[in-house]
Amino acid sequence: MNTIWSDNVQGIQTLYLSRKLRFDDVFFCQYRDSFNIDKDAELKILEIGCGPGALAEAMHRWYPNAQITAIDRDSNFISFGRHNVAGVEFIEGDAEHLPFADNTFDVTISNTVQEHIEPNAFLSEQYRVLKPGGICLCLSTRKELSCIAPCLKITKEEEEFWKSVTSEKILEEYGVCQYPMSEAELPASMEQHCFKDVTTNYAIINLTPDKPEYSVTMGERIIKSMRQTNLESIAIASAHSTEYKRAIDAVKSKFDERLRLYGEGIKQWDTSVLIIMIIRGKKR
Repeated sequence: MNTIWSDNVQGIQTLYLSRKLRFDDVFFCQYRDSFNIDKDAELKILEIGCGPGALAEAMHRWYPNAQITAIDRDSNFISFGRHNVAGVEFIEGDAEHLPFADNTFDVTISNTVQEHIEPNAFLSEQYRVLKPGGICLCLSTRKELSCIAPCLKITKEEEEFWKSVTSEKILEEYGVCQYPMSEAELPASMEQHCFKDVTTNYAIINLTPDKPEYSVTMGERIIKSMRQTNLESIAIASAHSTEYKRAIDAVKSKFDERLRLYGEGIKQWDTSVLIIMIIRGKKR
């Protein structure tokens, strides 16, 4: 049983809620044009590094005739997906050694996975399991424009908590972002691994709760996702800290205030705007 990522890097709810926002139907038109795959075809689609399953869940909605398979090496993520996401087959396994025969899938897709896996293994395995002419989609979050509401600024209790924990070695210890690539290196790497017709596009994910076009439900989801990310990050780092409870209480209090302001229509215009790079290549 492997729970390294969910126990030490990112919690289940952090990944699930944040990715449900990134892959909300309101943004589908941006992904649809970049993916350029037939929404009505009976495709076999594999998501690699699926986490708790939010992208696989979206792919099931967007491509209802496709057979969706999702794989991740973290047991907690796979268990969550199996119990909470319908229409997807979840498999525990390693992206560097995919447990599938050659020429199995029409599409492979991943989201913020490439930077954690040795590039040759990552792309070679996808090339192997894709059918001739199959599509490889690699999504990578590149930039973030962020502005927080005054009521959400870091509190004294949070500052004291983060001073009490040591997290400097987390990236190295758990293999986080060991293989970063630039916007130019990513498509070049796909070409070097024999994919043809490589293209790049970008999706702009505007997570502004006060955006008038968004429903109240969407605005609250954005705020609650931020809240959960704050809480889980403290919980994961809290093993040796005596400041844990005070930090948790401070986070809950400040997000309660943000939700109160939102509910009363008092706009803060806090935002997080993500730029997601979408690299598409075809197996020869």
